[in-house]
Amino acid sequence: MKVKTSVTLSEELLAAIDQEKSIKNRSVLVEEATWQYLRNRRRLEREKREFEKINQNAAALNEDALDVLDFQDPS
Repeated sequence: MKVKTSVTLSEELLAAIDQEKSIKNRSVLVEEATWQYLRNRRRLEREKREFEKINQNAAALNEDALDVLDFQDPS
């Protein structure tokens, strides 16, 4: 369901939007851009949590890797 709302944009941004020939509907542009922004934020937050987990376990992972290397045939 769509809900009518009011958003204040700078004159410069509005002019830039209006210069784009492929943009027929400002509301569609704002909605698509907002969804993209939210997806990017969620992805960055997820990646941040994953890096934190990796960093928390880095010492143990490095030890495991060194153990595996010790088992390899030196020839």
